[in-house]
Amino acid sequence: MRMPIGKLPHGERNLISDVPGVKVGHCTIDRDDCHTGVTVVLPPVKNPFTEKLTAAAHVINGYGKTLGLVQIDELGTLETPIAITNTLNVGKVHDAMVSYMVDICKRDGVKLTSVNPVVCECNDSRISDIAKRPVGEREVKAAIQNASVDFAQGAVGAGRGTTCYGMKGGIGSASRLMEIDGETYTMGVLVQSNYGSSEDFRAACLPPDLAECDQGSIILIVATDLPLSERQLKRVIKRTSVGMARLGSYIGHGSGEIAVGFTTAVRKWSGDSFQSQMMLREDLMNIPFRAVGECAEEAILQSMWHANADIALDGTKIPCLKDYLKEK
Repeated sequence: MRMPIGKLPHGERNLISDVPGVKVGHCTIDRDDCHTGVTVVLPPVKNPFTEKLTAAAHVINGYGKTLGLVQIDELGTLETPIAITNTLNVGKVHDAMVSYMVDICKRDGVKLTSVNPVVCECNDSRISDIAKRPVGEREVKAAIQNASVDFAQGAVGAGRGTTCYGMKGGIGSASRLMEIDGETYTMGVLVQSNYGSSEDFRAACLPPDLAECDQGSIILIVATDLPLSERQLKRVIKRTSVGMARLGSYIGHGSGEIAVGFTTAVRKWSGDSFQSQMMLREDLMNIPFRAVGECAEEAILQSMWHANADIALDGTKIPCLKDYLKEK
């Protein structure tokens, strides 16, 4: 579904993978009372540890268990793929990502003594028995092997068991094109949506009893090929909250809203000791600000649009946005 949001044109697929080289993979678990999974966003480099990209992170509300943000804040670089899963699987996915990076570095003849996996999470315990923790190394590797530019949205991977504004949530994505000095750059956002009170949802009038409390979390992954410094990138990813607010979120106390972003624009070395990086002029920052806000808003709606109705572990029906809009 193409949702007419904002002013900027979208990319070819209207996905985060419109940023050249970026891929996304899922592994979805649907067995017994486990309905969960893992989603991995792969940067466009052969070895992210040796080809570190400029990165930034921003905690909008910190009710979350994300790993890897401290080093991103300190160094401004990304050195692994970004994995998303459920709350109690964070440690197992982190361990799996370490194994993956050890193998990548062995392949390249690099001795790995430290690495900073980035793992984000939402709590999907309403639909999945989260304590069983079924996501491990096999599932993470499957998600990486399945990664492509054309990936599914909705109740897949890390979005299999999530809810959003009282309806079925999941994985959603969107992109925007930005023209600067005759060159076209891309902004992309991928979300794992699991937050929001139904009475606050501004896209339609929903019954307030679908979700009475704004809690649960949302993860927002931002990718771009626009040349930005880590400071500028942090300013950009803060604006993902604009997309949330435009849909009605007040960013509740019990919800973890966390954004992580990277740019694929390459840093350049000059001589042996110095590094240079092209970056956007500060007075032009409104362009990526608008792009990321539009992407975030649409990605959240896409996560709901592509998800089907579901049943909670307690037997409660969880409606989906498509069915509700058809009824209206």
